[in-house]
Amino acid sequence: RVTDVILKAFSYCAASQGCMNNVTFGDASFGYYETIAGGAGAGPTWEGRGGVHTHMTNTRITDVEILERRFPVMVKSFGLREGSGGGGRRRGGDGVVRELLFRRKLELSVLTERRVLPPYGLMGGEPGK
Repeated sequence: RVTDVILKAFSYCAASQGCMNNVTFGDASFGYYETIAGGAGAGPTWEGRGGVHTHMTNTRITDVEILERRFPVMVKSFGLREGSGGGGRRRGGDGVVRELLFRRKLELSVLTERRVLPPYGLMGGEPGK
């Protein structure tokens, strides 16, 4: 969030997906943690990127094949959330849909931002969804 505030203060680019969004699941025998990709805000001369991690480093989402092989989970769908980036002269990047189906009872936690207040547009651009 601090990064988006600074970028907005200088009218550099629109808001991104927010801070590091996370999903964890597991039980007494294992735990899994991953960061969730999303969309990056557009700027005065560029389109926003979709399906990326923003404002952080050293992280990426786990490949579907690895996730399904190592954990009791199936990935039902995984792709860009088409049309979720804000509209305008330059479009914001689209977010991601990653639908998981658990093969046994597990505990799940999701920590995300921009669910109540969407990522804002800049210079007349529309907010993302």
